[in-house]
Amino acid sequence: MNYTAEIDIMPLKELLDPQGKTVANNMKNIEVDGVEDVRIGKHIRMTLQADSEENAREKVETACKKLLANTIMESYQYTITANG
Repeated sequence: MNYTAEIDIMPLKELLDPQGKTVANNMKNIEVDGVEDVRIGKHIRMTLQADSEENAREKVETACKKLLANTIMESYQYTITANG
């Protein structure tokens, strides 16, 4: 069966996000007021073949832990949807 995984990877809350801080500090330059914090991460859409949703989850977990996310500095969450 064909599945789509929507994966969000974000810096851990305990860690400084210099890119997000730069964006937050420059919001006033584009006349956007009231922004207190910005965190910048990654969104990944992955289509995969698996025998079951459980098997798809196992594949996504492996991909996140071993390749997509640096689990020392980043957290991840995902949803999986069956296609057709």
